[in-house]
Amino acid sequence: MSTTDPTTVRGPGTGIRARADYSGGVYGSMLAASVVIGAGTLGSFPRLELVLLLLLTGVAFWIAHVHAQLFGARLAQQSLDRHVVFEACREEWPIVKAAVPPAVAVGVSPLLGLDVQGALWLALSVAVVGQVGWSVAAARRAGASWRLVAGTASVNLLIGLLIISFKVFLKH
Repeated sequence: MSTTDPTTVRGPGTGIRARADYSGGVYGSMLAASVVIGAGTLGSFPRLELVLLLLLTGVAFWIAHVHAQLFGARLAQQSLDRHVVFEACREEWPIVKAAVPPAVAVGVSPLLGLDVQGALWLALSVAVVGQVGWSVAAARRAGASWRLVAGTASVNLLIGLLIISFKVFLKH
């Protein structure tokens, strides 16, 4: 890999390392929070349904993002081969990874004595914390100053609180 390759960045004092784009994790966390907001009416097995909804929505959006990457920007720049497809899948995987913690929160909610509404709030909280965490990880990985890290964390927290306000105002 050359230093001009867009898939590489300079690591602090260590030369070149693979680029890590955590924007998919931020996006996936927002997606998970939105799924929780929209899951006001679940059927007979609400926790299982919400876990599956979170994970399957993450996978569906991951596939959509991989497709967009492969047949959007990349197709114009390079031919498709197995390496290019695997790289696109890897780069977008944080979208799926971001759905896992809220799904786990729903899964363990009975152990915490939470009813279904409590499980929804727990999953929503975990998704927002994940959103902030992914943004901080992205900023730190990019070598941002602590001031910029705090800024991106604050913006993502405000977006998360906006999403939470939707749940409060929708009251379902």
